[in-house]
Amino acid sequence: MESKVKHPSPLCPSSRPDLTDSFVFGIAAGTVDEVRVHYLPKPQPVTDELMALAAPATPTEVFRFAASCVGNNCVHFDGANCRLVQKIVEKLDAVTDLLPPCQIRQSCRWWQQEGKAACQRCPQIATDRCQS
Repeated sequence: MESKVKHPSPLCPSSRPDLTDSFVFGIAAGTVDEVRVHYLPKPQPVTDELMALAAPATPTEVFRFAASCVGNNCVHFDGANCRLVQKIVEKLDAVTDLLPPCQIRQSCRWWQQEGKAACQRCPQIATDRCQS
């Protein structure tokens, strides 16, 4: 995978690892109460070896995955927009003033839909939160 991911269709930055074109683009760090994603300089393919590195947590508690947006097959999609990122922008405060060094921005549905406001909130998003 190239450093800057250019994809023919929008990418969902809150995907699951079991989708065929899924890849890891970030690692959730920080604390259970204050997650901060560290964006990888080069997205990584989903492999059994990589998923095993998350133990004892689940991969979705540790990694951020992206894959092609599935559109109407997603509960968050309303036929035109992603309601998940709309809620994120409405309900969460920005955690950065700068755009994070994200390699999927060009193709990211959240960026395409909400722009900088989505990127300023993205570092606090974990696919699944650790159960404390």
